[in-house]
Amino acid sequence: MKNFDVIIVGAGPAGIACALSLIRTKLSVLIVEKELFPRDKICGDALSADVINQIRTFFPEIYPEFIKLRSAAPSYGIKFSSPNDDSLEIGFSKHMDAAPGYICKRIDFDNFLFQKLTDLAPDRFTIQEGFKIDEITHTDDFVSIKGEGETYTAKIIVGCDGMKSLVKKTFQGSTIEKKHYCAGIRAYMKGVDNISNGNFIELHFISDVLPGYFWIFPLPDNTANVGLGLLSNEISERKLNLKEIFNEIINFHPEISQRFKNAEMIDNIKGFGLPLGSKKRKLSGHRYLLTGDAAGLIDPFTGEGIGNALRSGRFAADHIQKCFVKNDFSGKFNLEYDQYVYQKMWRELRISRGIQKLLNYPFLFNYVIKKAQKNPSLKKLLTSMLDDVDIKEELLSIKFYVKLLFNKY
Repeated sequence: MKNFDVIIVGAGPAGIACALSLIRTKLSVLIVEKELFPRDKICGDALSADVINQIRTFFPEIYPEFIKLRSAAPSYGIKFSSPNDDSLEIGFSKHMDAAPGYICKRIDFDNFLFQKLTDLAPDRFTIQEGFKIDEITHTDDFVSIKGEGETYTAKIIVGCDGMKSLVKKTFQGSTIEKKHYCAGIRAYMKGVDNISNGNFIELHFISDVLPGYFWIFPLPDNTANVGLGLLSNEISERKLNLKEIFNEIINFHPEISQRFKNAEMIDNIKGFGLPLGSKKRKLSGHRYLLTGDAAGLIDPFTGEGIGNALRSGRFAADHIQKCFVKNDFSGKFNLEYDQYVYQKMWRELRISRGIQKLLNYPFLFNYVIKKAQKNPSLKKLLTSMLDDVDIKEELLSIKFYVKLLFNKY
């Protein structure tokens, strides 16, 4: 049996952010990852401006190398397509040294983060790749993991192990609330036509997929991540088959199918699940914390989870240090972590949930896009909404639509 101060389960963005944030402490840390890097993570692969800003601000040691990654395609904006096929392109806020956003396969991005951790702290942490945990147990005094013929104990464990988190399952059980859960599929395709020069990520809000969307995210070498996602309760109630809808769109949709005439699929269609941050959940308890997808912190509207994974990993590291200062790992003390996470994230998650609900009224989406096509002031306002949560909240206000009706923008 080997003893540590902290065990981090999962070496994705949340786990790496937690570990990087603990480098300058004296805590002994074990990081376990069930796969061997490089390993894939089924995802849309879009890295938002929030992700880039966090890397730049909180992990400046790795930022210069990240923006030079050949596997990351710089993205300068977003294209929305409404249910009636009107479209609107919105540019991201630009920075002097790099693109505001990127698209990078998770097999490359996660491997980059993992390698940077091992480069920056080759002897600082104990890292176990290919480590399958058979059992997690806990007592009043410690938590332990067993697997691969080894047993490790720690004062506290951090669940950074994604949607199917074993840490969460051990401490809280495993349930899926379909109205707060999204199912998605993605495929890599080569030769999709009419990709914008700025590699704009594309969100197509097609009637059959509402309140979800179909996406096209450009990658390097004339490839793209193409997929769609929809709330699980909608899939169940409407008895939908996502693969059939996907193929229907790329082969027969009047606007989109033309772009796939010369495209070829270079990977099988793969499915994944997204626990959305559309409700508050229990994020901690006695001697454990949950982060990222394990904590259900994915944006309900966009489905983006990497930014909040990085953020919650950092927050977990900050709270862990407080636990050791106070020598308190109790569920009561760890509630401070839950409160802090939601203090920092809940407003935006709540607003995104509200915007997601608006997709049940496609005529509103059609109307806003149509107006913004002809109104530069409204388009500028929508551009600001990408970065400003105060402005984004206006979308949930009746006043916004009244002003829109009377051309007050």
